[in-house]
Amino acid sequence: MVTAVICLGECLIDRIFHRYNHNHPSSPFWVDYPGGAPANVAVGLARLGTPVRFIGCLGRDRAGDGLLSALQAAGVNCVGVQRSTRWPTRVVLVRRDQSGERCFVGFSQPDLEAVADAHLQVQALQADWFKAANYLVMGTLGLAYGPVRETMEQALAWAQQYALTTVIDVNWRPAFWPQPSLADPLIRAWLQRVDILKLNHTEARWLFQSGDPKVILNQLEQARAVLVTAGAEGCNYATATLQGHIPAFSVECEDSTGAGDSFLAGFIHQLCLQGPDLINQGDALRTALRYACAAGALTTTLPGAMAAQPDASTLQAFLYLHPAPSP
Repeated sequence: MVTAVICLGECLIDRIFHRYNHNHPSSPFWVDYPGGAPANVAVGLARLGTPVRFIGCLGRDRAGDGLLSALQAAGVNCVGVQRSTRWPTRVVLVRRDQSGERCFVGFSQPDLEAVADAHLQVQALQADWFKAANYLVMGTLGLAYGPVRETMEQALAWAQQYALTTVIDVNWRPAFWPQPSLADPLIRAWLQRVDILKLNHTEARWLFQSGDPKVILNQLEQARAVLVTAGAEGCNYATATLQGHIPAFSVECEDSTGAGDSFLAGFIHQLCLQGPDLINQGDALRTALRYACAAGALTTTLPGAMAAQPDASTLQAFLYLHPAPSP
């Protein structure tokens, strides 16, 4: 089957700590969940029915085996997954509070570069994968590591050669950067070369000193759409001719991990169904973004990132029960 979307980047373990008091000291206070933003997007797309390939590097260890199984079980094409015998799979330590919000605590491996996802090798890429696809999705964490940055450069070159629509989720995590001072110029330069930019309101203010997607769009040379998410505040969007706001859905939040990735998967799924001209069609764009917001909301109702991604029937049922307000 031809893959419509390529997701390239990190796949890792989110070790989520969730004990809020000592009333149950015998119960486990952390659980390991499959994660990593580009991998989460890949699983979200597969669950919704969009053919997708994931390209990333996992350790040849138990954690890597589990992540590969999770990707395959979701229906993701894993031919592009590399396995490292030298470097272990990354484990990210996450604390979740009683409201479901999470914050990054650190890593099980102190050396940020001594992990598999930091060593994705460009030599293993195949041009034919890109020739047959329509969309390339990446984050910016890989820019922190030389081998991954080289791989991303080649992927972007082939995407542009074969006219793929390129999508970037900033996913700013300073703790992942061995040299955080390099992040700003590297990310800014990278964003000048992509078609669709998704970022949250904190990232928008950090990079562009504004949460207004139109202001951001005007600072980018190539971008055709900018999406700024703000959790419970919903999503703001801008294209060359359109601008607006999509309210968030009100749900009981269990765990916010992966909500932004699910949002992006929902939006790209709609692009695959309706075509890239969707971003120029007002009503269709708003409907697609509302679909994406619903995907993100549903993901917060369950723990984990990949495990919480909704399938198409669940998402459609949710939207049926939450109809759009009349204009």
